[in-house]
Amino acid sequence: MEKIATRTAYGNALKDLGNKYNFYVMDADLSSSTQTAVFGKSFPERFANCGIAEGNMASVAAGIASTGVPVFISSFAMFATGRAFEQIRNSIAYPKLNVKVCASHAGVSVGEDGATHQCVEDISLMRSIPGMTVIVPADATEAYAAVEAIMNYNGPVYLRLARLATPVLFEKDNYKFEFGKAVALKEGKDTTIFATGMMVSESLEAAKILEKHGIDASVINIHTIKPIDREAVVKHSDGKKRIFTVEEHSIIGGLGDAVSEVIVSESPRFITKIGINDVFGESGKALEVLEKHGLCAEKIAERIIAELKG
Repeated sequence: MEKIATRTAYGNALKDLGNKYNFYVMDADLSSSTQTAVFGKSFPERFANCGIAEGNMASVAAGIASTGVPVFISSFAMFATGRAFEQIRNSIAYPKLNVKVCASHAGVSVGEDGATHQCVEDISLMRSIPGMTVIVPADATEAYAAVEAIMNYNGPVYLRLARLATPVLFEKDNYKFEFGKAVALKEGKDTTIFATGMMVSESLEAAKILEKHGIDASVINIHTIKPIDREAVVKHSDGKKRIFTVEEHSIIGGLGDAVSEVIVSESPRFITKIGINDVFGESGKALEVLEKHGLCAEKIAERIIAELKG
């Protein structure tokens, strides 16, 4: 199966949409890594490298957006959401400006960059801001489609992108991105796995392992964490004694909590959150770090088997 990083799809989408829409792109001295350099080379007059000054980048973007022109700002997730949180909250979200915060290198799959760069809190931070839409694409096709979708959405958006190349799950010509609509990738009668981002492909592989153990699991792609598809969460939880969430993010404030908030009020049942367990990441090869945190297909399957049969 072909593997492409969602950050690569983001850069290509910006370049391809440059002639179709009038928008600006800004980066904080990481344009080669975030892939905004692809847009900058084609449209230098609408691209700005703001240097290692993420807060200033967000403030400048707010100023441009106040004139009616959408702005995409990018850096690593740690810096885009951490250093610039105040400016995103007060200068972008509070006045409801049309700025898209598109952060790459999210989660522990940044690997060798280590704990300081492995952001596992960003979804929680952005999800807490009133009026902020939070999107985590499952693959390159979804990421590409999401860029145009958020281009046409009037308001602040957080788009979470990954460094690591992951399997392409959807066909580009046949995929339509819909805000707040979960995508059912596999139906199963025994349990449901709600997954987001690169954990969607891992969950699909985990479901194959579960089948060998007599467990039939649904796999649901939650690409929009806020606003979450409440109807889909309830639908795919009904009839299941226990459900699971899988994310490359802290289990505090991310997908697991978003699903739990729906479950506790509308469809009470047991839920297990699989993710980063209130710890920082650490330096290591990306796949090895993911495995250590239980975020590979085999470990996900093992956890589900233990919970269902324990």
